Amino acid sequence: MMLTDRLGPFARHLTAYCLSEVAAKASRLLVVVAVARTMDATAIGVAAAALAAADILKALTENGVGQRIISARPDALEATCRTARRIFNVWCFGLFALQIAIGAVIFAATGDWALFILIAVLAGEYVFMPAGLVHCALAMREGRLQETAAIAAGQVVGANVMSAILAVLVPGPLALVLPRLLAAPIWLIAMRRLRPWSPDRNVAPAPLRPFVSYGLSVLGVEVTKAMRLQADKLVIVALLGTEALGLYFMAFNAGLGLATSFAQAFSVALFPHLCAASDPAAALRRAMGLSLAVIAPVVIAQAMAAPFYVPILFGDHWQGIDTIVSVLCLAAIPGVLWSGAAQWLRAQNQPQTELLLTLAMTLALIANTALLARYGLTSIAFGYLAVALITQIGAALFVLAPVYRFTRQEAF
Repeated sequence: MMLTDRLGPFARHLTAYCLSEVAAKASRLLVVVAVARTMDATAIGVAAAALAAADILKALTENGVGQRIISARPDALEATCRTARRIFNVWCFGLFALQIAIGAVIFAATGDWALFILIAVLAGEYVFMPAGLVHCALAMREGRLQETAAIAAGQVVGANVMSAILAVLVPGPLALVLPRLLAAPIWLIAMRRLRPWSPDRNVAPAPLRPFVSYGLSVLGVEVTKAMRLQADKLVIVALLGTEALGLYFMAFNAGLGLATSFAQAFSVALFPHLCAASDPAAALRRAMGLSLAVIAPVVIAQAMAAPFYVPILFGDHWQGIDTIVSVLCLAAIPGVLWSGAAQWLRAQNQPQTELLLTLAMTLALIANTALLARYGLTSIAFGYLAVALITQIGAALFVLAPVYRFTRQEAF
């Protein structure tokens, strides 16, 4: 039997999410091209700082509740959904209030109305999220990942197209921020139509404690992961200023931002696959093989092509960032390995181990940025790649070596 036949739904779901991420990041490149030709690096840096801070806070929405729905026993599903709905409502509106409060503190300290408005606009996303999160988790539990991938892509592509238009018509930091709020209803309406659900009042909500014990570690992982992806930007703006951050933001989106979309697609498709598999270890091994065979050549090709497409897309005044783009692209390959290991840990109810390993990686990447900032953005990029190779491959081997050894012994 061929590998793709045995993987079946996973191969289709991975393809769907890869296409979704490609569409999202390709449309993001449209935004990058638009802002490169209409805005200076300083204005881009201001928006990038607000987006980076908001993305770190948004990681708090990944609290493991959706994964509890995906992995719930059939007889406990409705009770799990009722508790999940309550958690989502309290959590998301709490994050909305927290982000507004953070914006108010920043305004009080700096007097910068523009930055407060950017932060407040980004907070508006939380108002739309809770009404569709249970629906999304139920759809993923039922294997409808192709549809959820299309909805996610529609939201992101819609936001990016609006950003590109606004960047041309009214260039400024708000052009990169406002479309996130405007596109939120796209996701909400589509998700509720995809998987209708309403709480059954005759079923008592599930106990809160399992959500807390599992969710705390998942929450820590997601916040740490967001720090890993965004903290370098905050360090750069603190040490080198908004102009340097603007340059790095452009390179990041053209390089690692597109390449790591494949790792993200792999993560989203893999967790439901492992939960549904009769032999999770064998399923993981086959999925990892297929994913690396597909993703690695694409990432390498993108890295090699960067010196050619960066000047064409961005224009002559952005010359010099193509090397940074190429280097950041390659960092996505170890990211795929670690993504597989991380989803295995979650499927095995071991998010605490994932948290510790992700925290170590994040601290190493932040230290790299802080130590190499004096040598410029290219040095930071090479350091980022080196740290990613050492920490992510090392952590993946630590987690997966026993799984692969056990699977081979079973085969014999």
